[in-house]
Amino acid sequence: MSSSPSTPRRVAVVTMGCARNEVDSEEMAGRLTAEGWELVDDPATAEAVLVNTCGFVEVAKKDSIDAILAAADLKAPDGPSAVVAVGCLAERYGEELAASLPEADAVLGFDDYPDIGERLRAIVAGEQHVPHAPRDRRRLLPIAPADRPAAATPIPGHGDGQEPTGWAPPILRRRLDGSPVAPVKLASGCDRRCAFCAIPSFRGSFVSRSPVEVLAETQWLAEEGVREVVLVSENSTSYGKDLGDLRLLEQLLRSFSGTGIARVRVAYLQPAEVRPDLIGIIAQTPEVTPYFDLSFQHASPTLLRRMRRFGGRAEFIDLITRIRQLAPTAGIRSNVIVGFPGETEEEYADLLAFLEEAQLDAVGVFGYSDEDGTEAATLPDKVDPDIVQQRVEETTALVDELMAQRAEDRIGERIEVLVEALEDDEVSGESLAIGRAAHQGPDDATTTVLLRDVAVTVGDLVVATVVDADGVDLVAEIGEAR
Repeated sequence: MSSSPSTPRRVAVVTMGCARNEVDSEEMAGRLTAEGWELVDDPATAEAVLVNTCGFVEVAKKDSIDAILAAADLKAPDGPSAVVAVGCLAERYGEELAASLPEADAVLGFDDYPDIGERLRAIVAGEQHVPHAPRDRRRLLPIAPADRPAAATPIPGHGDGQEPTGWAPPILRRRLDGSPVAPVKLASGCDRRCAFCAIPSFRGSFVSRSPVEVLAETQWLAEEGVREVVLVSENSTSYGKDLGDLRLLEQLLRSFSGTGIARVRVAYLQPAEVRPDLIGIIAQTPEVTPYFDLSFQHASPTLLRRMRRFGGRAEFIDLITRIRQLAPTAGIRSNVIVGFPGETEEEYADLLAFLEEAQLDAVGVFGYSDEDGTEAATLPDKVDPDIVQQRVEETTALVDELMAQRAEDRIGERIEVLVEALEDDEVSGESLAIGRAAHQGPDDATTTVLLRDVAVTVGDLVVATVVDADGVDLVAEIGEAR
């Protein structure tokens, strides 16, 4: 597909992975739009396809590679002429990925983001892009957190250090869907050294965005029709430590009342860093959703120390108890890893006992696998892969049962649901609203609201009563909308 000088070049952005990647994609989309590119939804109609990859774990890497291959299959005289890999997988492996995946016409790193339009234009014109050699991005920023905000290193979601103070749309962001929910980046990078995690090496050290930028972006999103923002980072409880105030998150959460956003949700909280005041603000501030995304990972104190993490079953249960004392219906979710090197039967049993006692609303279960460049990959006493898989299946079955029971316990509860889609029941023809209650995060579960004769639209908040549960999902009857 060719473009005349007067016709904008067409680009499609395909996003893999987490909500942080969604923000990065929309930042690149904003830059591309500002530089004259036309965004299209269908990759088959684009000249260039930008695949924003995930490099977290093996399954995510494979999904990203499959997405690149699928985009490459679309190449045709009247279709894409270039497929470009960006994102965490591209940053993490650089020239190695380019050599092993010739289907990608170029592999770009984070340092290319500020000039993404120019890079893409050259690649479509047939110029060969020299892929970068991967490096530990933690070394690009000062060791002292207070010295980092002034660093000029490009950080996805933070601009390029050359923008005016505050947030200046549309340069830094362009919505890629019409969802009433949008992620907002609090910070990038991480200073923790969890033994199993490679993210800090390619995302870099922890750097907060200023409250002014976060609030201005949130207000702009509200003007775009967004009703709920999800504050994301690698570690939200560290927000503000490089800005001189480790309690800045508490202050920020009190500041959303004038933005036009109805619900604010905080993701990625480190249990060992959750402060009593923070619990109270999340549990009781009107604009903030009583929802706690707590990264437990395990419950055995001995295994957590080998993971280079803190806490244990007793501390975690105490934290959950304090949350439910302030907000009995709060949503609590987490992820756990089974089969970490050296995990004994006793340590594994400790995790299962914790899950039964905690009664969490949502739990993601991961089987351990070695990740390049991590401490855990060098540890002895690897658990047999068959045992890891057995523990994954057993733990998944347990949490499925526990989550379903937690959902069933909510029957009779009055909830407020953000409508994200409208459907008609195939059997009865009745109108249905699909959305999420305050305790349900974007990847946790959904609520189907039986509308009866009440008219609602996507983006409405409706008050409803839970009348049934379908596994982890809820069914509710309409009360009112706002």
